[in-house]
Amino acid sequence: MDRNTPTERASETSLSESFERYLQDKGKGRGGDGGNYRRNAARELERFAEWGAGDRGDDWTGIVPDDVDREPTFEDLDERVFREYARHLAGDRGLKQNTVQTYYRYISAWCGWCVNEGYLEAHYAQRASAMAPLPEDDGRKPGDQQAWTSEQRHALTRYVDERARDAVEACTTLSEDADPLDKQRGRYAALKAARDRALVFVLAYTAVRVGELLRDPNDPRRRGVRWEDLSLDDGSMDVYRKKQQWDAASLPDPVISPLRSYSQLMDPPTERWPVFPTFDQRTLAELVREELAERGERPGAIAERRDEYARDLLLALDQDTQPPSITTDGARSILQRLSETAEIDIDHPKHDYLAPHGGRRGMGEVLVRAFGYTVAARYLDNSEEMVRERYSHIEAGELGDVATEALEQID
Repeated sequence: MDRNTPTERASETSLSESFERYLQDKGKGRGGDGGNYRRNAARELERFAEWGAGDRGDDWTGIVPDDVDREPTFEDLDERVFREYARHLAGDRGLKQNTVQTYYRYISAWCGWCVNEGYLEAHYAQRASAMAPLPEDDGRKPGDQQAWTSEQRHALTRYVDERARDAVEACTTLSEDADPLDKQRGRYAALKAARDRALVFVLAYTAVRVGELLRDPNDPRRRGVRWEDLSLDDGSMDVYRKKQQWDAASLPDPVISPLRSYSQLMDPPTERWPVFPTFDQRTLAELVREELAERGERPGAIAERRDEYARDLLLALDQDTQPPSITTDGARSILQRLSETAEIDIDHPKHDYLAPHGGRRGMGEVLVRAFGYTVAARYLDNSEEMVRERYSHIEAGELGDVATEALEQID
């Protein structure tokens, strides 16, 4: 018998043996070991494997016959198995309807890959009987509905602007005979406030996805924008788009001044420095120690050098020790802190702060209302069809106004 036939491979191959190859195909970067999709898919495949082995519930023995002692193989899979798994996910009260759909899609995508690779004869997970227990998908993504209102955007940008101005003024008005470490502390505070201001303005007005702007630890290609990627005179910024290619994003007027003053204050040693570097002290301390050691300095000399600076970031600037960009999670932490200290009024079921994607969505609302779907789609780097779908409530509201006006005229 041909050993590449589905029947032969199904009888010999455990489910887990296929996972790494699948994840490698779906991963990003060299070797396919990066990307959020890979990480999330790996989690769900592991969950599916545990369930199949009977390790996720006291009353569930798994998909292997009771009189057989082995791991589940592809021979054990059919549409009834996927139907049971859909029922298992749907019965988890801790999962929202759309989350159940999302988790099942990871398994379904793997099932389709297995058909192409010869592990399965049919795409059992996509059959109607297999998907029947799944809850209906209302078309919304969990937690992806927040949009910064004009009031919230103005309140936050005004707060970070005043905060940065105060920090810069405090730094520049120190007397000449002030303690050198006090001067350094003042500069550090000004740099941090200026970085936060620039980040907030970029998220609020450019509609760039936060994953395109900052470092993603799971995708080596997303290292965060650098100063060489910005052209403040042209009002543009090169970013690695969601569609897996570099593209220019617009920098509108409100963003230019915060970025320019931040650049002058930081004065990065090279254009390859990240625009939004981490200020995490532990990360910077380790970075500085390792870099100086590689340059031949001994531990004692490194310790003395670090004692001369109030913060390791300032030493990194002087020594051109390039730090990493903040991560997307780091940006969320910054916005949580700023939303709280600015006392922004937020009413959202999932987020108690102004989340990064809310800035993009809020800008989308502004553009759709002002210029329509076509212009908004170009600015948001999305298809017009998708923009119409995500901002359909605007058109519905406008049609409601038209209907009201018609009723007033006729009735």
